[in-house]
Amino acid sequence: MVALREFFDSYYRLRPVNATFTGVHEFDDRLPDWSPSGLDAAIDEMRSVRTRLEAGRTGADLSDVVTRDRELAISFLDLQIAEHEGLHFQRGNPSLVAGEAAFGIISLMTRPFAPVDVRARSAAARLRAVPRFLDGAARSIAGVPDQWRTKTLRECDGADTLLGTGIERWIAADGIPSALARELTDAAEAAKKGFGSFRGWLTNAPSAPASRYSAGAEFFDRCLSRGHWCTRDRGALARDAREALDQALRDLAAMARKAAAGGWPEVQSRLTADHPSVSDYLPAYQRMWDACRLAADERQLVSWPDYPIRYVPIPVQTRDAAPFLYYLFYRSPAPFDRLPFHEYVVTPIEVTMAVDEQERRLRAANHSVIALNHVVHHGAIGHHVQNSYAYDGTSEIGRVAAVDCASRIGMFLGGSMAEGWACYATDLMDESGFFGPDVSIAQQHTRARLLARAVVDIGLHEGSLSFEEAAAVYRDRVGMAEEAARAEVCKNSMFPGTAVMYWLGTEGIHRLRRDHARECGSLRQFHDRLLSFGSIPVPLIERIWADQ
Repeated sequence: MVALREFFDSYYRLRPVNATFTGVHEFDDRLPDWSPSGLDAAIDEMRSVRTRLEAGRTGADLSDVVTRDRELAISFLDLQIAEHEGLHFQRGNPSLVAGEAAFGIISLMTRPFAPVDVRARSAAARLRAVPRFLDGAARSIAGVPDQWRTKTLRECDGADTLLGTGIERWIAADGIPSALARELTDAAEAAKKGFGSFRGWLTNAPSAPASRYSAGAEFFDRCLSRGHWCTRDRGALARDAREALDQALRDLAAMARKAAAGGWPEVQSRLTADHPSVSDYLPAYQRMWDACRLAADERQLVSWPDYPIRYVPIPVQTRDAAPFLYYLFYRSPAPFDRLPFHEYVVTPIEVTMAVDEQERRLRAANHSVIALNHVVHHGAIGHHVQNSYAYDGTSEIGRVAAVDCASRIGMFLGGSMAEGWACYATDLMDESGFFGPDVSIAQQHTRARLLARAVVDIGLHEGSLSFEEAAAVYRDRVGMAEEAARAEVCKNSMFPGTAVMYWLGTEGIHRLRRDHARECGSLRQFHDRLLSFGSIPVPLIERIWADQ
């Protein structure tokens, strides 16, 4: 289909950092143009591509993968055009800018998809493009919300570290030849100066009003309808999410009281204290991963793809910058690189560290966190299995939509499947008896926290919750610390419709299972068929399944 090929050509050319993370390396030496004229040109191009996609419509059978991909491409462009025209994304959010520049370099530093000299030359070219990119993007932004400013200044600190000691460590760790090393360090110094100028602009940029934390009800409704393909009314969703949160918290309290006299805080204390030793830290991840796969095989939950994970410490070249950036432990593999194994990075814990720092990190990465987050949700039956199915699927959109990019996934429409499946898979392993009693209670707390995110996402962007009221939901209802609660609201404010996708996807998959698992013959066959759709909206899959 010519129009769809044109869509992908445009997608990667306008988004070169997304292209790198996806495994398309034609644009590894570039950054996007987010200057005012660059954004206007991108809008014109997306409208032109959309017109040709519409002209190629031959029917409305969404069970046909080509027809479906065309419609998904049109809906993706609808949302992207709205983002480019509004004040919430490239024209209003400096964090997107800092992340694009930083991860444009990290994407070349940490994954061996090509020889290091090839990646280093691309990195040098992309580093040289940083000052112009930052300057152009700053000229597009009219006013900055204070919380976004604070977050972005911290990201500038991370970029400064990355472009200094990070580049030096990469040169040393990978043995980059001296001539190329000089080219890299010179380019990094220029990029560092560019970030210095960007920081100066950001510090003095006018403050935007608090209303800018909300994208507005109209845009949020577009996220629901064109991004998630959700036909439910926003008001009904908000009511259902609030009721589900109330019930989840009641269930959590009942489960915790049954397990401990001190309730959930006592269970939390027990979970935190149950952690591996320093010497057993990395092996504990791999043992849990192996156990998860074995349990899924024995219970015939899913046909597990052959794509192994290797748990490793965060690479030395990005280790110091990582805490300041959107640095993911599990970053989805690039579908078009297909390396023989995927590295899942974790916080390093070394015998040379002070004992109290070792203990702090071990308590943060206790056995329940390893099981729930790093293995089941992300590295095993959750994201990693779903990504593997998506990459081998027939949907071209479904193959690339949920790839982790600089600040978010490549296409918003992939989120309800990617996050919905990962949350559902964690429910599934809990249901199958994989977790112990205390870890099951922790999983119930996670359910409540994700429902709180849905409540905040809707309320914040429709304007029924202020920033402070949204933070209070996290703090007072699910027990998050004040700083963490505010950081979560800041993230929710930047990406409307994102937090609600977890609940929409999980709820939709549970509903699909109730309605269609029996006709598939077995639970494994149901899961295999569901995953074969790739990273497309769960409400769309529900529609397709209902029509068959």
